[in-house]
Amino acid sequence: MTDDQLLRYSRHILLDEIGIEGQERILASRVLMVGAGGLGSAAALYLACAGVGHLTVVDHDSVDLTNLQRQIAHTTQRVGQPKASSVQAAIAGLNPEVVVTPVALRADAALLEALLAQHDVVLDCSDNFATRHAINAASVSQCKPLVSGAAIRFDGQITVYDPRDDASPCYACLFPPEADFEETQCATMGVFAPLVGIIGTMQAAEALKLISGAAPALSGRLLMLDGRAMAWTEVRLPRNPSCPVCKKPGPHSP
Repeated sequence: MTDDQLLRYSRHILLDEIGIEGQERILASRVLMVGAGGLGSAAALYLACAGVGHLTVVDHDSVDLTNLQRQIAHTTQRVGQPKASSVQAAIAGLNPEVVVTPVALRADAALLEALLAQHDVVLDCSDNFATRHAINAASVSQCKPLVSGAAIRFDGQITVYDPRDDASPCYACLFPPEADFEETQCATMGVFAPLVGIIGTMQAAEALKLISGAAPALSGRLLMLDGRAMAWTEVRLPRNPSCPVCKKPGPHSP
């Protein structure tokens, strides 16, 4: 690390759980983030502050005036610009050492498979089941940990799916691909502005823990936040041995 880096990241280096070795792992890391809205804005800024080496931001959408109530990486001046590029601009002013690759494309299965192969961890900051299932499938296929967050109205949730851990479930263990879940959107349901910041920064924290080895990640546990009462509920997540996505082949499997 350079002298400037030792100063910039000194508060991390002072932590026994991170130190110089952990910070060097963060500096060398490659993080894939899908979704540059409310969750992604908060997650991206904290990942950049922490010094992740390379952040790839995937989002096909553009900045809209209605986003600015909660999506803190974007500005009034960047309304109409691609969200992925807007996040890149925000990070350039915050920590120019971080390499940001904006990908202004819809996150489909082929794109996610190709990108995740080049990254250490993926953050799901998306807002629909189809994208979440595509991210999960790529995570399982590439054996890369997935930090999943969600927020709507006053309710948020976060967990980590880690296919490197045989006991860890995947997203499809909880939400089977064939199930008919009702989509909920901020545009129709609303969302409390700070809620996405709370969940997004926690996603950044979990990603940094996975990269640096500072502490065990939130694998196998789902945290749910009631933002009205500011009360957390924790649910243990068992792995589904019959899950069509992460099912391990048995001894007699072809």
